[in-house]
Amino acid sequence: MKIRLLGTAAGGGLPQWNCGCADCTAARRTGAARSQDCLAVSGDGRAWYLVNASPDLRSQLLTAPELAPAPGTRDTPLHGVLLTSGELDHTLGLLTLREAAGLTVHATAPVRRALHSAFPVGPLLAPYTKAQWHTVTPGEPVELAGGLRAEPFALGGKRPRYAADLPGEDGPDRTDWVTGYRFTEEDGGACAVYAPGLADWTPAVDRAVAGADVVLLDGTFSTADELAERTGGARRSPGMGHLAVRDSLPHLARNPGPRYLYTHLNNTNPLAHPASPEAAGLLTGLLADLAAAGAAVAEDGLLLEL
Repeated sequence: MKIRLLGTAAGGGLPQWNCGCADCTAARRTGAARSQDCLAVSGDGRAWYLVNASPDLRSQLLTAPELAPAPGTRDTPLHGVLLTSGELDHTLGLLTLREAAGLTVHATAPVRRALHSAFPVGPLLAPYTKAQWHTVTPGEPVELAGGLRAEPFALGGKRPRYAADLPGEDGPDRTDWVTGYRFTEEDGGACAVYAPGLADWTPAVDRAVAGADVVLLDGTFSTADELAERTGGARRSPGMGHLAVRDSLPHLARNPGPRYLYTHLNNTNPLAHPASPEAAGLLTGLLADLAAAGAAVAEDGLLLEL
């Protein structure tokens, strides 16, 4: 199995285009840029799948040699997209793929419905490419090309803002608006988990990470109060659908073995650019705690070969 981390930042990237905070200013000065979270995965190194489609997708694809078309052709090794949510920073890139000869998109039922009504990506793509939409259900594996299997698991019921008032059968207890994926090879070899949106550490997450070689985990905020402390607002990370790094570390200690990499880092998170002077005082002890837990911070462009 091969995994290419195309982007590792939360929505807006780092630096954010309209932000002059100390973090974004430092990122501009030092060149510590991160594009918005997106992943490419393959079971055989030939058939590749995107997990999410970020607004930065075009530039991300151009930096991944594995995803380039063969010389003299318009045929790429990209076979489809699996969505972990319907958030704009996970779906806007679908429109970038409109030039594909064909496109397969896997998403849960509520996300599919949102992308055909509240944010009508499905109807918008239809005149440009033949898109096939498949519903994924937590606990039911999806067989993909190249000997790859993806098993979705529910992570939370946080809807995208554009779908807040979407009518239908989705009650307040629906938990498949946000999902993670456990990827395995058909021969039972390598195993990787991707969960960039994690509201709480549930038994489903315990089951997903058990026996995994690598776990790419939600690292949006370093602490639950980070956003409030850095911006003066009142929002805490749990209410935004993200378990803070500090609060997930004890769960890593309970589940030793995998290589843990934090991704989907917000521009306010000092882990997004730990070398900057602005981050130094905020990282006291945190980097040591990550190392003790067998964890690290993912970087754009990283290639994992399992």
